[in-house]
Amino acid sequence: MNIADDPDRAPARSHLYAMGLTDDDMRRPTVGIASTWTGTMPCNLTHRDLARHVATGVRRAGGTPMEFNTVAVSDNLTMGTPGMRASLVSREVIADSIELMGRAHAFDALVCIVGCDKTVPAAMMAMARLDIPAVLLYSGSMMPGRWRDRDVTIQDMWEALGERAVGRLGQEDVDDLARNACPGAGTCAAQYTANTMGAVADFMGLAPFGVGDIPAVAAEKQGAAERVGEIALDVLARDVRPSRILTADALHNAIVSVAAMGGSTNAVLHLLAVAREAGLDLAIDEIGAICRRIPIVTGLKPSGPHTAVDLWRAGGTSLVASRLRDAGLLRENVTLVDGRSWADVAADARETPGQDVVASVAEPVKGPGALAVLRGSLAPDGCVLKLGGRADFRREGPARVFDSEEECFEAIQGGHVRAGDVVIVRYEGPAGGPGMREMLSITGALVGQGLGDSVALVTDGRFSGVSHGLVIGHVAPEAYQGGPIALVRDGDTVAVDSGAETLDLLVDEEELERRRAAWTRPERLAERGVFSKYVATVGSASDGAVTV
Repeated sequence: MNIADDPDRAPARSHLYAMGLTDDDMRRPTVGIASTWTGTMPCNLTHRDLARHVATGVRRAGGTPMEFNTVAVSDNLTMGTPGMRASLVSREVIADSIELMGRAHAFDALVCIVGCDKTVPAAMMAMARLDIPAVLLYSGSMMPGRWRDRDVTIQDMWEALGERAVGRLGQEDVDDLARNACPGAGTCAAQYTANTMGAVADFMGLAPFGVGDIPAVAAEKQGAAERVGEIALDVLARDVRPSRILTADALHNAIVSVAAMGGSTNAVLHLLAVAREAGLDLAIDEIGAICRRIPIVTGLKPSGPHTAVDLWRAGGTSLVASRLRDAGLLRENVTLVDGRSWADVAADARETPGQDVVASVAEPVKGPGALAVLRGSLAPDGCVLKLGGRADFRREGPARVFDSEEECFEAIQGGHVRAGDVVIVRYEGPAGGPGMREMLSITGALVGQGLGDSVALVTDGRFSGVSHGLVIGHVAPEAYQGGPIALVRDGDTVAVDSGAETLDLLVDEEELERRRAAWTRPERLAERGVFSKYVATVGSASDGAVTV
């Protein structure tokens, strides 16, 4: 019996009357609209407006919308500060909060509006837990900025700090770039983490293909949001739940999308976490194996010249899907949330004549290997190399060891890191950070100084999707848990072999045992509140850094 007709729910009805709802409204299916709006960043700034348009679509399709909000943390605004420790933690908090609202209010269906990096996987995790008919709406990319007659993004901002350090840019140049790099609302404007996960949502089947491609400020976004509201009622009528969509084949397709579009290393963490929530077996090595086989077919920043808006204009994720399907790289025995098949998606793809953003699998932009998973004496449980389609390489060099991001950044800016060094940044893992900070300040400084291809960076932290260069993150076990990365000393030889998929510390075992016996976990101020809970429950990066 619904709330409008249950005599014992009269007290509940009184509050719904107070909100302006009628008995007819209460008899219709309720659709929760989870918005990750926040006024602290441009990435999610359009979400309240999108929620209103989704609500319009819900009403038009015969449902009653109920909007609610949750938190979001800006990676860019917190980058290089203690606040970045909150970023990955927020993924768990967002997932928990959406789940709590769904369980408390017993929505019949759900729409999740997502944008900045952690909101996308968090919504997927909550959808898997609740397992009610649901649709994901990715709010869309920012337009690129223009500076000195070229398109620029937030990537240019971070690399400008390195250019300033070596005298190629002055502070006035950096400030002028800052005023022009980000022209309005939307997520960071290329294939960084947010857009990587937006594409994952399409290929996994949780979002309608093409909606996420539309830039945040484009007029078409409002109508698309209304269609998402209508789809929510259609999904409810067909009883299509996340458990039907989130299958091993859907997960495979999502990994293929990350590989083919040169996506962020953060996708590894998030795919592992979503798989766990969906009850699917996924090992980090499986992600690496798929990436090894899939060529990069888009020329998107940070490893190419194009922005997310260029992809939308070229034909979007539907065009990418068409290319991959033609090559037999997608598994088609899947359910897509809007009821289409892969054949339908391919048929609906519209390629802009003359576009040079999306290539074919036969003649890709770069060869296979967007990401690689390495193991070895320095990372027994695995780590992630952002290979970026480059040729396999072997690199040995002396370790330069830092126990925090700040120490390392100061050394780089001071000119104390040189070509051939292997920079080790540790105690930045999930528990050790806590929160597994992104090392964008470091990678930006290295690239800006011209050291991006000559200095390898190894960390138990993680990287922004903006990062590129010789970067290896997610080293597990992390230093805080006594992993081998805690035992490295300045001058030790570290060897990276991408072809052999190994990361080794070339120090004999007897010496390592002596160091291990002498090692003690560094003391730090006792964590309180959310960080204390996180440190007590978070698992390894090799398992997705999920809380248990």
